[in-house]
Amino acid sequence: MIKAIALPLTLLVIGSAISGCYVSAEPVAPAGEGEVVVADPPPPPPLPPPEPVPPPPAPGAVWVTGAHRWDGHRYVYERGHYDQPPRANARYVQGHWEARGRGKVWVNGHWG
Repeated sequence: MIKAIALPLTLLVIGSAISGCYVSAEPVAPAGEGEVVVADPPPPPPLPPPEPVPPPPAPGAVWVTGAHRWDGHRYVYERGHYDQPPRANARYVQGHWEARGRGKVWVNGHWG
Protein backbone atom coordinates (compact mmCIF):
# COMPACT_ATOMS: atom_id res chain seq x y z
CA MET A 1 0.00 0.00 0.00
CA ILE A 2 2.74 2.46 0.92
CA LYS A 3 4.71 1.71 -2.26
CA ALA A 4 1.60 2.45 -4.37
CA ILE A 5 1.36 5.92 -2.80
CA ALA A 6 5.10 6.64 -2.61
CA LEU A 7 5.79 6.56 -6.37
CA PRO A 8 3.06 9.06 -7.43
CA LEU A 9 4.00 11.33 -4.52
CA THR A 10 7.68 11.17 -5.47
CA LEU A 11 6.86 11.99 -9.09
CA LEU A 12 4.71 14.94 -7.99
CA VAL A 13 7.53 16.36 -5.85
CA ILE A 14 10.14 15.89 -8.59
CA GLY A 15 7.81 17.33 -11.25
CA SER A 16 7.16 20.40 -9.11
CA ALA A 17 10.87 20.90 -8.52
CA ILE A 18 11.81 20.86 -12.21
CA SER A 19 8.74 22.63 -13.62
CA GLY A 20 10.17 26.13 -13.12
CA CYS A 21 7.71 26.90 -10.35
CA TYR A 22 8.62 30.05 -8.42
CA VAL A 23 6.92 29.07 -5.17
CA SER A 24 9.33 28.51 -2.32
CA ALA A 25 9.25 25.13 -0.58
CA GLU A 26 9.38 26.91 2.77
CA PRO A 27 6.89 29.55 3.83
CA VAL A 28 8.72 32.89 3.80
CA ALA A 29 5.95 34.95 5.37
CA PRO A 30 2.41 34.44 6.61
CA ALA A 31 0.05 34.39 3.64
CA GLY A 32 -3.40 35.92 3.65
CA GLU A 33 -6.48 34.09 2.45
CA GLY A 34 -5.89 32.87 -1.11
CA GLU A 35 -2.38 34.35 -1.34
CA VAL A 36 0.74 32.50 -2.43
CA VAL A 37 3.98 33.95 -1.11
CA VAL A 38 7.01 33.40 -3.33
CA ALA A 39 10.69 33.79 -2.50
CA ASP A 40 11.76 34.75 -6.04
CA PRO A 41 9.05 36.41 -8.12
CA PRO A 42 9.21 36.10 -11.90
CA PRO A 43 10.15 39.08 -14.07
CA PRO A 44 7.69 41.96 -14.30
CA PRO A 45 4.70 41.47 -16.59
CA PRO A 46 5.02 42.41 -20.25
CA LEU A 47 3.54 45.66 -21.47
CA PRO A 48 -0.14 45.39 -22.38
CA PRO A 49 -0.99 45.56 -26.08
CA PRO A 50 -2.63 48.72 -27.41
CA GLU A 51 -6.36 48.58 -26.87
CA PRO A 52 -9.01 51.01 -28.16
CA VAL A 53 -11.17 52.59 -25.48
CA PRO A 54 -14.85 52.43 -26.45
CA PRO A 55 -17.36 55.06 -25.30
CA PRO A 56 -18.57 54.56 -21.71
CA PRO A 57 -21.68 52.40 -21.40
CA ALA A 58 -23.15 54.46 -18.55
CA PRO A 59 -22.57 57.74 -16.69
CA GLY A 60 -19.87 57.37 -14.04
CA ALA A 61 -18.32 54.29 -15.66
CA VAL A 62 -14.51 54.31 -15.46
CA TRP A 63 -12.20 52.62 -17.96
CA VAL A 64 -9.91 50.07 -16.28
CA THR A 65 -6.88 49.59 -18.53
CA GLY A 66 -6.12 46.03 -19.58
CA ALA A 67 -3.21 44.43 -17.73
CA HIS A 68 -1.49 41.16 -17.01
CA ARG A 69 -2.22 39.26 -13.79
CA TRP A 70 -0.25 36.42 -12.21
CA ASP A 71 -2.21 33.14 -12.12
CA GLY A 72 0.29 31.34 -9.88
CA HIS A 73 2.35 30.03 -12.81
CA ARG A 74 2.48 32.71 -15.53
CA TYR A 75 1.11 36.10 -16.54
CA VAL A 76 -2.33 36.13 -18.16
CA TYR A 77 -3.65 39.19 -20.00
CA GLU A 78 -7.05 40.58 -19.04
CA ARG A 79 -8.59 43.06 -21.48
CA GLY A 80 -9.60 46.53 -20.40
CA HIS A 81 -13.18 47.13 -19.36
CA TYR A 82 -15.53 49.69 -17.88
CA ASP A 83 -16.38 49.44 -14.20
CA GLN A 84 -18.34 51.45 -11.66
CA PRO A 85 -16.11 52.66 -8.80
CA PRO A 86 -17.39 51.61 -5.37
CA ARG A 87 -17.27 55.23 -4.14
CA ALA A 88 -16.64 58.73 -5.52
CA ASN A 89 -12.94 59.04 -4.61
CA ALA A 90 -11.91 55.43 -5.40
CA ARG A 91 -9.06 54.75 -7.81
CA TYR A 92 -8.13 51.50 -9.51
CA VAL A 93 -4.79 49.97 -8.47
CA GLN A 94 -3.29 47.64 -11.10
CA GLY A 95 -1.99 44.22 -10.05
CA HIS A 96 1.54 44.22 -8.63
CA TRP A 97 4.06 42.30 -6.52
CA GLU A 98 4.07 43.32 -2.85
CA ALA A 99 6.77 42.51 -0.29
CA ARG A 100 5.67 40.17 2.53
CA GLY A 101 8.36 39.19 5.03
CA ARG A 102 11.27 37.71 3.04
CA GLY A 103 9.07 36.99 0.01
CA LYS A 104 6.59 38.64 -2.31
CA VAL A 105 2.94 38.08 -3.10
CA TRP A 106 0.98 39.02 -6.23
CA VAL A 107 -1.88 41.41 -5.46
CA ASN A 108 -4.58 41.43 -8.16
CA GLY A 109 -5.93 44.74 -9.44
CA HIS A 110 -8.56 46.29 -7.18
CA TRP A 111 -10.33 49.50 -6.23
CA GLY A 112 -8.47 51.39 -3.53
